[in-house]
Formats: sequence, structure tokens, C-alpha cells
Amino acid sequence: MSDIQIIPRPSEERGNADLGWVKSFQTFSVAMYQDYRHERHGCLRVMNEDRVNAHTGFGTHSHKEFEIFSYVVDGELEHEDSMGNTEVLPRGSIQLTSAGTGISHSERAHGDKDVHFMQIWTFPSVPRLKPKYFTRLFTDEDKADKWARVVAPVDSEGVKKDLRDGTAVDGPTPLQSPMTLYASIISEGKKLTQKMKGTKGYFHVIMRSGYNVGKAKGATVKISGGTGGEVTLREGDGAYLQVKPGSEFVVENVGDRKVEVLLFDDLE
Repeated sequence: MSDIQIIPRPSEERGNADLGWVKSFQTFSVAMYQDYRHERHGCLRVMNEDRVNAHTGFGTHSHKEFEIFSYVVDGELEHEDSMGNTEVLPRGSIQLTSAGTGISHSERAHGDKDVHFMQIWTFPSVPRLKPKYFTRLFTDEDKADKWARVVAPVDSEGVKKDLRDGTAVDGPTPLQSPMTLYASIISEGKKLTQKMKGTKGYFHVIMRSGYNVGKAKGATVKISGGTGGEVTLREGDGAYLQVKPGSEFVVENVGDRKVEVLLFDDLE
């Protein structure tokens, strides 16, 4: 096979819903959006891009087993759960709940502004774990024209298994799944590369310009991977990656504005 086979996932082909208080896109089959062609990709099961109106949100509900995390794009996300965690998460935050044997939580827009965030679920490597909660904060500077490793497997290098003692903890958020997530904010004309470790990956362009149910627009990138060809993507677009381990993934901002992107690696 080629170094990296790129299979585009156009934004306008994803599931989407406007319920008044929340506007959401679904990359994978979930809830009211059902499509057998997009059930999962390796351990990656859910990736929703949500916009929740001020003073509203997802009321208390329960989960088991899944690793559930939120990547806050704009606004502030208020989290509360059955483990006693209450936190307001600003832009750049990663909030991860390892649901394990079962938790209940709520997520709401905090204050007078809407909140825009990515909600991502993965399958854990080990079932029936004790529920845990972690947060990290990555600034725009941390991601400026470089890859920030924001989530990584709990046993990988540089991952700290922190205690909730009020002390700030740096490094990637610990995940009980075989997946590493990189985030970047790429300036106009800049190019980034990343050596891929696994055989499966996923790439997503965050929809910063606003909710758009039509053909993708806004910031523009080109992605490539060796002999796998080159693909142009815009905000809301994504791509499945079938990878020859050790291949270099390349993304270049070819548009007229900064672009925020996510790269998932090693999804086995």
C-alpha cells in the first residue's frame, strides 16, 4: 500500500442536528445519526463537534466503559459529575472522564457565552476500570505552528497519572485507549509533519468560522503522506488515514487564515 492512504470524510456528509439549544455535527454513527459505514475507526467511536447555547447544556446522564473527553474550542464548558468534580473549563482545555464501571455527569455552557467543543469517545483497552477524571490546559501558544500532544495512552512516555489535589499538571491527558491526539493552530503558509506510529489515524479540521451545514468553507489545508497523494480539506472536513507505520503525515495551511486541526494516531 502507499505510505498513507487518505480517505476524505467531507463535512456536508456527516450527521448534523440543530435542536435549538445545541447544534452538532457527528463524524461517527451515534444517537439520531445512524450510518453503518461510519461506526468506528479503530478505538475511536464518537467525534461530535457541538455548539451549546448560553445557559443550556446536557443535563445529568450516565455512561459506562467509554473514555469520554472534551476539547474546548471557544467559550467555557461547565462540568459536574458523580465523583464530586465541578470545574469550569476555558478554551484550550481537555477534560477527560474515564467512565469505567459507571459515572453520571452534566456539561453546560458557562456564563453568558455559547460554548463550542469537540466531544470524543474511545473504547478502553481494559474493561470495568475505576472511574477517573482528568483535565489539562493547552494554550494557543502551546499549539502555534507545532504539534501539541494533548492526549496519550496512560502508560506512554511523559504521561503523568495525577491526583486531584489542586496542583496543576502538565503533559498529555492520560487515556486508557491505544490512541494519541495531537492538536495544532497552523499559520498561513506554514507546513507541519508528524511521523505516524500506528496503522490507523484520523485527521479533522475544526469548524472555527461558524456552524455550516453546506459544503465546507473557511480555512483550507492540504494533507499528504508519501506516495498516498494530496487532499485539500476545509473547516469541518476530516479524513480516515490508513498508515504504514513510520510514514510522515504532512499538513500545510494553504488558506487565508489560521486553522486549528486535530490528528489522531495509533488507533488500534
